[in-house]
Amino acid sequence: MAYEIPVLTLSLVAGGDLSSSQFKYVKLNSSGQVVDIAAATDIPVGVLQNKPASGVLAEVMALGVSKIQGDADLAKGAQIGTSADGQADAKIAGTDTTEYVVGQVIDDNTAAGGLITATVNCLAPHRAS
Repeated sequence: MAYEIPVLTLSLVAGGDLSSSQFKYVKLNSSGQVVDIAAATDIPVGVLQNKPASGVLAEVMALGVSKIQGDADLAKGAQIGTSADGQADAKIAGTDTTEYVVGQVIDDNTAAGGLITATVNCLAPHRAS
């Protein structure tokens, strides 16, 4: 069962309707607002914890342990970052060299879209090289 241990949660203004993005990675736009991920190469600021409408405060976990939607069936111990739609995606060192690793799976899911439990560290993203 997916669970959470927040360490650092940020309150940032939603730069769009994020009501369908709970437990997905999000990023900052040029105005410092939280918006949906648009590409697997985006740098996430954290995992969205609530379902804010545009202009409302978004609660974003930047550091800790969080529930995250998985893009596929992810294995325990897998290093993860964002997929093009903000779900957690496995990152392979030496293969996904333009994508960022920002966590690791603790409890896995059994199907795409299912919730995993993972460490989250968006304070120090690094490329999967």
